[in-house]
Amino acid sequence: MDLTEAQWKLLEPLLPKPRRRPDGRGRPWRDPRDVLNGVLWVMRTGAPWHDLPDRYPPYQTCHRRFQLWARNGTLARVLHHLAREFAAAGGYDFTETFIDATFAGAKKGASPSASPAKAMAPRSWHSQTVLVFLSPLLSRVQIPVKSRSSATH
Repeated sequence: MDLTEAQWKLLEPLLPKPRRRPDGRGRPWRDPRDVLNGVLWVMRTGAPWHDLPDRYPPYQTCHRRFQLWARNGTLARVLHHLAREFAAAGGYDFTETFIDATFAGAKKGASPSASPAKAMAPRSWHSQTVLVFLSPLLSRVQIPVKSRSSATH
C-alpha cells in the first residue's frame, strides 16, 4: 500500500527536494514520493531490496536513498511523524511496544485434528503501515519516544 495523498502532503515537507549536480551531469533524482513508497514497501514486507516490485524506482536507488535518509535523520523524522499521526488518529498507542521472538516449530506427525490456518482478512492501510514500525530495518533508526518516568502521578 502506497502513501495516500493526505499522508504525502504531511510528509512531503520532511523530505529533501530532488536536486541536480551543479555541473548538470548525472541522472536527475527520482521522485521522493516514489522512493519513499519503495523504502516503506521493503520495511513493511521485510523482503530483500532486490525483490522491490517494478512499480517502484530501481532497488539500488531506494536502498541508496534509505541509507542517506537514515544517516541524515530524515527517515527518523518521517517515521516519527507517521507515528504521531497514527496516535492522533486513535488507532495505535506507541508508548508501549515489545517484540515477541517466540518460535514454535511444527512437530512431525502433528495431530490431524489441528485446524488449518484460516484465510487472512484484508488489512487496512493503518495496519499495513504499522508493519513498517515492526520492520527489522527500523532498528537502524531511532524514533524519539516520550518517557513515562517523567510523568507525575
